[in-house]
Amino acid sequence: MHPVPDRPRRLLLAVDAPSLLHRNHHARAHTRHRDRGGRPAWALHGMLRQIIESIDSFAPDAVIFGLDDRTASVRRDAYPDYKAGRAEKDPELVDQLDRAGALLDALGLATLTPPGLEADDVNASAATWAGANGWDCVIITSDRDSFAHISEHTRVLRLIDGGINGSPLLTPARLRSMYGVPAERYLEFAAVRGDASDNLPGVPGIGEKTAAYLLSHIGSMREIWADIEYDEGRSVVAALDAWAAETGARRTGATVLRRLSAPGARETYEFNLRLMSGRTDLDLGLTPDVPGTPGLLPLDIERVARVVGHLDMEATTALALRVLTGDPASVPRA
Repeated sequence: MHPVPDRPRRLLLAVDAPSLLHRNHHARAHTRHRDRGGRPAWALHGMLRQIIESIDSFAPDAVIFGLDDRTASVRRDAYPDYKAGRAEKDPELVDQLDRAGALLDALGLATLTPPGLEADDVNASAATWAGANGWDCVIITSDRDSFAHISEHTRVLRLIDGGINGSPLLTPARLRSMYGVPAERYLEFAAVRGDASDNLPGVPGIGEKTAAYLLSHIGSMREIWADIEYDEGRSVVAALDAWAAETGARRTGATVLRRLSAPGARETYEFNLRLMSGRTDLDLGLTPDVPGTPGLLPLDIERVARVVGHLDMEATTALALRVLTGDPASVPRA
């Protein structure tokens, strides 16, 4: 259970809906659960159940759901092999992906499908919006892309096996303990490493440990490239060889310098950085000072009963009525 803190700031929950749907499709397909209209609903039900449990745990003031544009992709236009190699989606999953936005909208929650973009871009913009408006933010996803937005006021609940309560809530300190890099350098770290799930190769020959050490002990990749370009990489070599001396490992400074200086290495990094960077300027349509607008909690009790009830899971409907129609934690109690 992730406890609700006694907080002065309001909280925005940003949910990567496709990520949850994919996980729940594979975890719950054996149930073959269908809604009252007879359509496949196991992924939708699992997603909604996890969302309700998250709202119960975090008591946010507003919730926004990012959805992928399934008709166009600016990243695939720039890199036709983007996410190539992934298995073709099950038609029953596609059906539920297509219906997710309408289900969430019908509940009165806020959704955004940015043209040509993905749920990751909504997450990035949500973290930015929260920071600009004095809110905290929790991003819920099963992907690593949102780790780049972790900060003092933005945490990431990365869904893994075990559901909401069994999943880690990542803070800057926890992220650093996992990868060895400060949160503000995670995007650079990922661009050097690459991302096999998106079919983005990293800089050849540079592993996670080396990338993390460079970013922790030298600074940003911009500083590293500048050292290579203007000072023959002396700081890079010295830092890596000092690391080797401390740990008793073999000296790798000259080898790493050659790999970073190889033709195409910097171009690979900068290309990955562009594709991995989430858009931070999307209009989320959130108007927290206008009661009753989409995304704000609590929700209308009749809508919740009707919409969740259509999924034909009595226990989930009861949970939704309790959680979604009550006041968030920031509302003063009498």
